[in-house]
Amino acid sequence: MVGSVWERYQLPLYLGAALLGAGGGFWLPGLAPWGEVLLWPALGVLLFFTFLPVPFRALRQAFRDRAFFLAGVVGNFLLVPLAVLGLLQLLPQEPGLRLGVALVLLVPCTDWFLAFSYLGRGDMARALVLTPLNLLLQLALLPLYLFLFFEEARWVSRLEPHTLLGAVLVVFLPLFLAFWVQARPWGKAVVARTSSWPVLLLALVVFLVALGHAGLLVGFWGHLFLLLGVFSLYLFLALGLSLFLARFFRLPSKAGRTLAFSLGTRNSFLVLPLSLALPEAGLAPLVIVFQSLVELLGMAFFVRLVPRLL
Repeated sequence: MVGSVWERYQLPLYLGAALLGAGGGFWLPGLAPWGEVLLWPALGVLLFFTFLPVPFRALRQAFRDRAFFLAGVVGNFLLVPLAVLGLLQLLPQEPGLRLGVALVLLVPCTDWFLAFSYLGRGDMARALVLTPLNLLLQLALLPLYLFLFFEEARWVSRLEPHTLLGAVLVVFLPLFLAFWVQARPWGKAVVARTSSWPVLLLALVVFLVALGHAGLLVGFWGHLFLLLGVFSLYLFLALGLSLFLARFFRLPSKAGRTLAFSLGTRNSFLVLPLSLALPEAGLAPLVIVFQSLVELLGMAFFVRLVPRLL
């Protein structure tokens, strides 16, 4: 996906999709239900092509570089959750708003992380090893974080069984299917030919989210600048934590850069299905989409700044 035409124009593409979907849902409210109906299958397809390049076979190499591995795990799954807990104190007591921020900031990215690590002169070998570890750990730890931060277990208990099953399947079915395709002799060819597809599919998902949730936009606009501040502050915190961990674990410069992009990028693809399934989600899907736009803009600065700092 690195270097593709769509990669270079992601931000205007996503902004255009969001505006088009919001306009369609606002001026033609009869289209909004179609956004909700088509969103789940579109998410499943997006997640499949997002998981497809993840090098699961590199997992066995994870413990060879213990310092980098520990820095990634401590940063993403201990220090970042503590930072997110602090950022939540800046938000009003609006459940959907707080849930969206927590969901999207708690889990490290497995897709853009690789692209921006390459553009920011990071260590791609280490990035490839860290990616499947981040994915497996976030799947295991996200419910724990939500329980500790929100007592989310009581929300999950009120989920309709078919809704919960759909949220689980839309993540794990593409995950296992991607692993199966990777194991086929023709798997590498499929990965190479579809490397830029997640960009277009995410634009479609952004459009459908905006279309299906246009009715919530009136309540969302009032939080826009606060969310921009929170997500921008997170990027500064992620950069500061990366510098600290790189020095503490004495990482080589390229490994430190890779760590910075791991902490800076978040996995909005993975948590979007969960936000759609929870009854108290409210503004959460819109918050998650907005974070992706802020992150893309922030990564443009990371690509220039991180190689100078590390």
